[in-house]
Amino acid sequence: MAPAGGLVLWLHGSGQTGEESCAQVGPYLSAPELASVRSSFPTAPTAPIPCYGGEVITAWFGIPEVPITAKTVRDEKEVLKAVERVHEMLDKEVDAGTSPSNIFVCGLSQGGALALATVLLYPKTLGGCVVFSGSLPLSKSFAERVPSEARKTPVVWFHGMADGVVLFEAGHAGCAFLQELGVPCEFKAYPTLGHTIVDEELQYFQQWIRDRLSQGICVPVTSLPDKGLQ
Repeated sequence: MAPAGGLVLWLHGSGQTGEESCAQVGPYLSAPELASVRSSFPTAPTAPIPCYGGEVITAWFGIPEVPITAKTVRDEKEVLKAVERVHEMLDKEVDAGTSPSNIFVCGLSQGGALALATVLLYPKTLGGCVVFSGSLPLSKSFAERVPSEARKTPVVWFHGMADGVVLFEAGHAGCAFLQELGVPCEFKAYPTLGHTIVDEELQYFQQWIRDRLSQGICVPVTSLPDKGLQ
């Protein structure tokens, strides 16, 4: 039987867990208008991170440096492996009957970077991508690999101008690149905001999802607190 409604897939920032993210974000997805939308908050594997002194933390892929700038170079093979894992999640959802137009891939910081790469390399147009304090984790050379259907997936990007972990310049440059590709990208800048999520962003996020649901419903979700790490 096809799952009802849609899906919000949330990818946390490094050093966090899906459970934590669920606690902070989940309540915003439990509005009556979203009663048919299910949520998924997977947790990344753990790995030692050299730029953090070898500390073992959750991370979707390696972290080359902090702060992340518009020129930061990642190990693209690692990024693409992470993208493949998320694509498997999306494929299972679509195969089960969920309309791609009701699937939203969202994330904070490194999770936002992975959400972007996931959506840009997915062969279908999704309901949307929401990025909080993220960055583009692949070089511009991969632009030719972005399918025409993926370029139709709308993106909303939130970024604080006082972010000291993923610099504002990284977010601004990433959104500009998406627009060059023809991807509809709405950029929301917050002058005093650091590397964290605030209620104003989440309220807008909630309304943005509601406006784009082709079935206009949702299922209650779990939630969790967000620590806003890279």
